[in-house]
Amino acid sequence: MQKIKYKSSWYYLKRSYDYFRPYIFNVIISVIAMGIVALCTSYSAYLVQPALDRIFIEKNIHALKTIPPLIIAVFGVKGFFRVIQSYQMQYCAMKVLEKLRNDLYAKIVRLPMVFFEENRVGMLMSRIINDVNLIRQSIPEIVNLIKEIFTVIGLIFVAFYRNAFLATWAIVILPIAFYPIVYFGRKLRKLGRRNQEKISDISNILQEIFSGIKLVKAFTTEKKEIEKFNTQNRKLIKIALRSIFYNSLSSPVMEFIGSLGVGLVIWYGGKEVIAGHSTPGTFFSFLTAVFMLYEPIKRLNKSNMVIQRAIAGAERVFEVLDSRELDVETEGKVVLKPPFKELRFENVFFKYSTTNDWALENINLNVRAGEKLAIVGPSGAGKTTLITLIPRFYDVTKGKVVINGHDVRDYTLYSLRRFIGIVSQETILFNMSVRDNITYGIEDVSDEDVIEVAKMAHAHEFITNLPDGYDTIVGERGVKLSGGQKQRITIARALLKNPPLLILDEATSSLDTESEKIVQSALDNLMKNRTTIIIAHRLSTVLSSDRIVVMEKGKIIDIGPHKVLLTRCDLYKKLYELQFREE
Repeated sequence: MQKIKYKSSWYYLKRSYDYFRPYIFNVIISVIAMGIVALCTSYSAYLVQPALDRIFIEKNIHALKTIPPLIIAVFGVKGFFRVIQSYQMQYCAMKVLEKLRNDLYAKIVRLPMVFFEENRVGMLMSRIINDVNLIRQSIPEIVNLIKEIFTVIGLIFVAFYRNAFLATWAIVILPIAFYPIVYFGRKLRKLGRRNQEKISDISNILQEIFSGIKLVKAFTTEKKEIEKFNTQNRKLIKIALRSIFYNSLSSPVMEFIGSLGVGLVIWYGGKEVIAGHSTPGTFFSFLTAVFMLYEPIKRLNKSNMVIQRAIAGAERVFEVLDSRELDVETEGKVVLKPPFKELRFENVFFKYSTTNDWALENINLNVRAGEKLAIVGPSGAGKTTLITLIPRFYDVTKGKVVINGHDVRDYTLYSLRRFIGIVSQETILFNMSVRDNITYGIEDVSDEDVIEVAKMAHAHEFITNLPDGYDTIVGERGVKLSGGQKQRITIARALLKNPPLLILDEATSSLDTESEKIVQSALDNLMKNRTTIIIAHRLSTVLSSDRIVVMEKGKIIDIGPHKVLLTRCDLYKKLYELQFREE
């Protein structure tokens, strides 16, 4: 994926805020509660002076009866509004998390096929799961940041009220205390970005290895894969340890800076009390405010670190959501309706984005209604590439593909892809029931319809012998079924879809002889009364086709019936004789 240039922190915070905007009422409630919490914190520091002077020094009975309950009430109110503030912000954060994941998934799943070929699955999973989770922390932490700022302002006010001279010196030290917040925040944002990238790498390794575990075991590469994982995991831990180091270093640095201020305050304040220029209550009220001032500043540092990590996640999420280079699939407004009349390739050229060589070159081909057309050729001839242009998995580089008189780009994607049925060598089943796999993408289907198409696909008998029949969960990618069984379920799915145009992409090439015969019989049922395009590795399966297209190096070499091609097409004759000898 072509990366966009990272923007400023404010851009990502503003984009994150856009997702919190619908919950602005909850945010306002949280901010009000936050203000009350900050006020209570400042007032608790203020109460130290009357508590110490009037109760312990003056021994005032009335103060003894009123000040302790007042302190209890202040902390009770503070706790109540802290709960409100925390819940309201976490509610907003979780709703934003839901919306962000939905939007990111919706954007990614509608991107063209080329995007998925150029990006690893693990990286996409990490952005949807991990990076989005970081963003949800951004606005709540900003609100916490504001709360701590209000608390700092309130405590500074108390400090100035009690002793303006000492408070002035405390304010002089504050900028020094804020420097670590800025410095460590920058470091953590950079490390947070690298951490998320490394998590993507590990997610991709896990996805690939667990999906291809059979191959790993077949080639006994467990040790090699363990070492590969250990290397990536070591790099992740190294980045995490650096983040921990800066996290750990920030607090001691701030504590040391704070201790300088507190030491000076105690020295000067103690001298003033001894000289009789100040009361112990006034000094300790001031000192309490200074001590309490340290904690919100410390939390400011923590909030800033969380926000920096959130920004690192936002960079990766909004890189996908906001990128102009990553456009969702475009579509026209014409609705493609049955029946199928004609398919034409007109001067079609196509190249993949990763190469400058033409994968298809000057393709001109007509497919007539009711025709059974086969496409053959050696590996790399462009057969599969050609048929992927029909449902617009890829768009032509030059020329156009026309169905029923309209360029395929003029049709809505829904109507175009519903019009076409595809059964390929790669059987795609999801980890759900047999029934759900057959009816995937098709609504309002009765059990009778499912059983009927299963019988036509020669799948009903083996399905009824499964532990739970049509309700049997087939496992991830259909691992609980044989290759032939999986292929027959995909054929049943295509039968239920009932497409006017059918594409068979080497649908039997990976099956054994017995399974191939059963599947071929099911395919014959599927092809009845349909226009069919067949890509075949085994020529014996396409000899009865109306026409056979011979391709080589992205070009059409010849078109004609089997007997005609044997007499005039050297490549076809060579392919036929080679397979005939093998058989």
